[in-house]
Amino acid sequence: MTQIVILAAGMGSRLGRSLPKPLTELSDGRTIMRQQFDNIEHAFGADANVTIVVGYKLEHIIEAFPQASFVYNEEYDQTNTSKSLMRALSASQPGGVLWMNGDVVFDPSILDRALPYIARDQSFVTVNTSKVSDEEVKYTTSAEGYIKELSKTVRGGLGEAVGINYISSRDKATFLAQLHRVGDQDYFERGLELAIEQNGILVEPMDISDLYAVEIDFAEDLERANHFV
Repeated sequence: MTQIVILAAGMGSRLGRSLPKPLTELSDGRTIMRQQFDNIEHAFGADANVTIVVGYKLEHIIEAFPQASFVYNEEYDQTNTSKSLMRALSASQPGGVLWMNGDVVFDPSILDRALPYIARDQSFVTVNTSKVSDEEVKYTTSAEGYIKELSKTVRGGLGEAVGINYISSRDKATFLAQLHRVGDQDYFERGLELAIEQNGILVEPMDISDLYAVEIDFAEDLERANHFV
């Protein structure tokens, strides 16, 4: 059974809500995280194995999703997604892990598209080539078409990383070791970039440019996401 992790420990202060950002309501009445759970159920079935990394106001998330397992990032206010994911991977069972940021509103078809990659246990990063903005994590590829660079500072990026990714069973230990090494303020993408650069793991870009995926940081992102749901 595929293991799925949702990263939801952060304070999400830019959106300026009192609840954790994944509990922000969408125009259809669902929360961001409820939409994610519905998408997960659509692709993996009702008994999907989901672990949520919690921190800020964790009791609200635990109460809303009692069916999930939980990993606590007690340093949620001093660390970034690299350390939340590190905790989740450390607590995971043997096998690959699909993970996503807890603030992404996305097309259910994205997970359908991910299923063949997961079936062949191939690490991937979901990417959108239709826009490349400074604020987002960007990527480049090698001559063979695998991910080469992955960060906000990439120059000449081919597109943006969407925040839905998979690490294969064979790459997980290597990736976890790099997540331990990176700085507290680093995003998990830094660990992935180092595992590619230093350990030679092969990560495919999975293009979802024809589908929607909106990371909610600001009110205008929420507005954009509401057009899709």
